[in-house]
Amino acid sequence: MPDISDRPTLLYHLYCGLTSVAAPLAWRTVRNKLQAAGVPKVRQQERLGHATQARPKGQLIWFHAASVGETLSVISLIKRLGERLPNAEFLITSGTPTSAALIEKRMPPRARHQYPPLDTAGAVRRFLDHWQPDAGVFVESEIWPRLIVEASRRNVPLALLNARLSDRSVEGWKKRRQTARFILDHFTLFLTQNDKTATNLIDMGARPDRVQLGTNLKAMSDPLPVDQAALDDIRTQIGERPVWIASSTHAGEEETVLAAHAQLMQRWPDLLLLLIPRHPERRSEVAGLLEKAGQSAAFRTKGDQIATQTQVYVADTLGETGTWYALCPIVFLGGSLKEIGGHNPFEPAQAGAAVITGPGYYNFAETYAPLIESGGATEVNSASQLTEIVANWVSDDEALNEARAGAKSCVNTQKSALDGVIDTLCETLDLT
Repeated sequence: MPDISDRPTLLYHLYCGLTSVAAPLAWRTVRNKLQAAGVPKVRQQERLGHATQARPKGQLIWFHAASVGETLSVISLIKRLGERLPNAEFLITSGTPTSAALIEKRMPPRARHQYPPLDTAGAVRRFLDHWQPDAGVFVESEIWPRLIVEASRRNVPLALLNARLSDRSVEGWKKRRQTARFILDHFTLFLTQNDKTATNLIDMGARPDRVQLGTNLKAMSDPLPVDQAALDDIRTQIGERPVWIASSTHAGEEETVLAAHAQLMQRWPDLLLLLIPRHPERRSEVAGLLEKAGQSAAFRTKGDQIATQTQVYVADTLGETGTWYALCPIVFLGGSLKEIGGHNPFEPAQAGAAVITGPGYYNFAETYAPLIESGGATEVNSASQLTEIVANWVSDDEALNEARAGAKSCVNTQKSALDGVIDTLCETLDLT
């Protein structure tokens, strides 16, 4: 267990006091969001620490993930860890209804999901009293001070896995170094995504002997699910037409994508763009951009068919991205032409695609680096550069296959690192 040498700081006490005062408002806000998402009232109470499932007998390993991306990586890890520990049970907590729905569809063996407690005294106490986890693993940057401190005080060994902190967060914690050190000292292990995060954690107050360089768990997530019936249907509609994908695009990026598509259609008039906005609710905005660009479009949510004259097919749905990646091996991944931080390139790479990205992928820098080095991903900065890369891969099968092979090799290399992560967790958290 961690050797907690520092007493709680004044700032920590202040935080606990403020969260207690703000608890009613926080609960109303959270409840309203869950209610709007259709979460049943009984499950809404999980945010107050009221469990809706019984604690299983035996060893219980608790994983806390922030949202969808972290949840996918946790699911893969739990599956492998469950093979290593055949008698262990697992609890997954995540805060969003989308991640909860994903977990229900892809629940690992011997696992169950709950919404995490609000970081208030009563909610945390009720949660820990009921579940009594034997170990806790927090994923990425989910730092909830009271939950961490109270779990550690109950002799629950804690790890921060896939640790990643923004520069702004790091600078804020450095200004409160004593409090940061107090909170971080409750962790037995930090497994970071890169050297920069390892250095930042140590600068914030983490003990160097507890900080280890790990890998990006998102690179180890299971491939996205594919709806074979939908895939076959879309393939039939497309026929022999050439296709490329622009996925997870954000506001300000579709203009560049559509400009590139216009240039490409001068060479391939029957070229089809499959456009997947990151936020489907932007469909009206996207429709306006398509009209302005003079490109005819079909929308999946409208049930539109892909006709001969369709130039862009807008996949404005959730949960079907894996199907689209199985359709086409040329994927531009958005969130990168603007300073958004990018999205997980291993999702298309796992499906056998070569990846194109803009320069703003800083949230996935350690993931893109080996992909770009292997030739499995290429960076572009403009519509003309995007046009050039797509044109090369559409026209040259050898070049495309070489890029796809580079992406596949990189994914396989990263997946082999999962065994090392499991070894470290089992040894450090005393999981047997």
